[in-house]
Amino acid sequence: MGQAQSGERGAGHPAPSHEEVTKKLAHKFAEKCFTHLELYHLQNVFKDLADQEQYQVGDQEKHVRYLKEDTISRFLEIPDILGASPVVFQMISYIGAFPFLQDAPAVSGLEQMIMVITIMTERYRRVLAKGSTDRIKLLFKSLAVYDRKLNDGSSEEKPEDDKAIQSGDGQHSTTSRLGFTIDEAGEDEDGCEEEDDELVLAAFDSLDYVNVFKHGNKPTIHGAMIPADNFRKLIMLLLLSAPLGAQEHLSTYLGVHQKWPTYSERATGASLESLRATAENILAAFLNVERSPGIKFHDFHTVITSSMPFIFNGFNALFEHFLYSDSLVPSKSKDDKPSSSPIPPQMTQPLLQDTGSIMNPGVLSQLSFFIPGSSLFRKLRRLYSGDEDGFSMGSFETKVFHWYQPTILLVSGIRLPDESGHRSTGPESSFLATLPHRRFPHGSATDTERVTFGLYVEEHWKHTHRECFGSESAILFQLEPVHDVFRASTLNRDYVSFSKPSASTSHAGISFGCPLPKGTQAYRRASIVPLGSVSLVLDSSFEFGCFTHDYESRGGAFQTSVARKHNFQERFEVTDIEVWGCGGEGEAKNQAERWAWEAREAEARRRINLGTGDIEADRTLLEMAGLIGANRNGGSMA
Repeated sequence: MGQAQSGERGAGHPAPSHEEVTKKLAHKFAEKCFTHLELYHLQNVFKDLADQEQYQVGDQEKHVRYLKEDTISRFLEIPDILGASPVVFQMISYIGAFPFLQDAPAVSGLEQMIMVITIMTERYRRVLAKGSTDRIKLLFKSLAVYDRKLNDGSSEEKPEDDKAIQSGDGQHSTTSRLGFTIDEAGEDEDGCEEEDDELVLAAFDSLDYVNVFKHGNKPTIHGAMIPADNFRKLIMLLLLSAPLGAQEHLSTYLGVHQKWPTYSERATGASLESLRATAENILAAFLNVERSPGIKFHDFHTVITSSMPFIFNGFNALFEHFLYSDSLVPSKSKDDKPSSSPIPPQMTQPLLQDTGSIMNPGVLSQLSFFIPGSSLFRKLRRLYSGDEDGFSMGSFETKVFHWYQPTILLVSGIRLPDESGHRSTGPESSFLATLPHRRFPHGSATDTERVTFGLYVEEHWKHTHRECFGSESAILFQLEPVHDVFRASTLNRDYVSFSKPSASTSHAGISFGCPLPKGTQAYRRASIVPLGSVSLVLDSSFEFGCFTHDYESRGGAFQTSVARKHNFQERFEVTDIEVWGCGGEGEAKNQAERWAWEAREAEARRRINLGTGDIEADRTLLEMAGLIGANRNGGSMA
């Protein structure tokens, strides 16, 4: 039947108008992607928020209901200080034109908002399975602008039209006169061929209109880029919204633990500066802001798919707010007013149970960009902290080895100066002597000297003697000053090693991605640590560390960076080191029981009473312990 429809239209019947197709697709999204209750709430929310405008069509007077930028911003509770409202509204105005993206910007009417919510919350997967992997291209186009001055780098200032993008006066027609003109012809340095959007084609195919609109006018990504400042603002919003659950608002308190700020408090004072710094580290993964004013599609797609596949997950809960109307919540009595911000049961727990020198709400959200948030938020327990437990492998072993769920190690430090013009002495000199003489340049040219690295491993920690531990799920990453992720390779399994100082250990400490010396290798260059192509090494005293990225050698336990295709190395003095366990209350309870048992055993050993007066009994006990007897002299028993 559907094929006959396409054939008839192609044989002479007029193609449906854009408006007809949009209404039909919106109806299908509403029917397949929302429950009846959600759709009822959405209609009520839209009715409460929408403005109405009348206009004349011939002799008829019509009206249109739509949402303004400031209305959406207030409803989603986006903090004004972030400056992200114009960016979000630009995305809404573009995606609202789906599937006729060349018609953007679109008026944010009810049908358009159904499109936006369906795509932003990824509910389109229930209908458009073929286009499930193509949302990244759509999001890029919704954020991109086309401007030859920006593209050529010939102007440091933004054009007037680009300023209009960020003015945010609330009118859909003034959101961007230039912001959506990404269908202009232009040269793309990547030289990639433009293809039809899979998501758009899947939408037409679901309506059986693919033959009618397949070759229609479509926006291109050639010459388009996302302004760095716009994306920085959006990253800050995504960091704030990453922990959001069902029906949680940006103004909702993070938890009952008073040491953690509210969402709104995270956008003020020192918390705001920390948020900006984290956003800057993430932005550095896409471009060098000093050299390029914007992000090209190739870099956008490459970095997101490899280093932060979950960066846009915060949109899911944020846009689902439209599916819940406070005015429809039944009150307990006639005199009671509906709750303005319902707090679900999980909000009784804070996002983090403990504080940390490295871990904070911003870092937690940053981790959720490449580690599923379901394993992080309200699931982490601090197992070890160098500041409180001591910078030693013994303390590390005591606190971490009894956790049998995934763990996250974080280590921060200050870059060591270049060897030229700097004379290292003491422990620093000893550590540098264990590294190969060849030294690569720093991984980033930034003013900050602080670096932060980490590792996610699902296996429990243990001593390594002949082989490393870990699996292909291990992730080595950098958080500062550039966000980067180095996933496990299948070429070898030298993922994690833990070796305490001993006579049989050639290189004590913790290493990730470094091969263990085998056979004669342990004696040839015993003083030099065998660094892997992508590796992180910490010495046994947790004083110094070294991260190496040898892009040319390849073949390591961790894959090389997809964004920084060059050799670099970071040698640093450790300032903080922490280990956080994933698993929640159950695993924390089991570990607490194991710690309590060990404490009781240790106390029992300390209470062994020697010198009771029975010299023979005490001597027998010491001989059984191997402390005296044979050729050993345990001293006088008198």
